[in-house]
Amino acid sequence: MSIRTEKLASVIKQDLGEILQRNYQPQGAFITITQVRMTDDLSIAKVYLSVFSPGRDPEPIYKYLDDHQSDIRYQLASRIKNQVRRIPELIFYQDDTSEYVNKIESLFSKVKSDEPENDESDN
Repeated sequence: MSIRTEKLASVIKQDLGEILQRNYQPQGAFITITQVRMTDDLSIAKVYLSVFSPGRDPEPIYKYLDDHQSDIRYQLASRIKNQVRRIPELIFYQDDTSEYVNKIESLFSKVKSDEPENDESDN
């Protein structure tokens, strides 16, 4: 990734985070942008979201954001219009990194608990 794409991804992450926090945060849920990846031609921004909604299914939140993608893109355009020629298309993805980390940690703890104890007399 070039410096230009990294800088634009950072700007989009910050501005989009503020837009989502102000206008699209459902009651009792917390949306975090974990990462933004830009295509080389800067036409598409892949936005990875983590949704914390205790006791609720996060799928409706992702659907809500997809349904309001054009409005979100318009608000983003008003913020970054002087920095880019074309406003990138936004594609929202669920960031499952935390689930993956929890799964790996549980596997490590299982392996550690299944490991036989090292006896001093065996050495």
